[in-house]
Amino acid sequence: MAFNIKDYIRDVQDFPKEGVGFKDITPLLNNHDAMMSTVKELITLLGDKKVDRVVGMESRGFFFGTLLAAELGVGFVPVRKPGKLPFDKISQEYALEYGTDMLEMHADAIKPGELVLIHDDVLATGGTAEAVCKLVERLGGKIVQLNFLMELSFLHGREKLKGYDVQSIVSY
Repeated sequence: MAFNIKDYIRDVQDFPKEGVGFKDITPLLNNHDAMMSTVKELITLLGDKKVDRVVGMESRGFFFGTLLAAELGVGFVPVRKPGKLPFDKISQEYALEYGTDMLEMHADAIKPGELVLIHDDVLATGGTAEAVCKLVERLGGKIVQLNFLMELSFLHGREKLKGYDVQSIVSY
């Protein structure tokens, strides 16, 4: 890559709560050249894999997910929190540090046999990504890769995603 993506990821301490170090990608989104170089790098991670759909998770996975879909010439599928999608949907619960949450996808978003790239900005504990994999597979999609801008490797999210091709541009 012609630039260092870490130069465009800002650390914000104590957000969204005290003790958390948040990785803010808005400087990356604010710089056209860096943003488009990042899209190219994410596509490079795919290699020669064919993709029919890009699935992005709410909400920061939408930014590069839609750009990836446009660049690859395929459709984009949003995965949202409950109550945000207006049509028939399927749901998947996943574990949080304390309790559970849920994600939803339109029931007609992926057809059986379609090749799917799942994208999000960060791989942390892997719970959200694992839930999205379950949604895609329930609809009959075949996951070709999960890719991320960054991975917080100290949280061991890859362990929940064994058996999948998991790629990230940078690791912390």
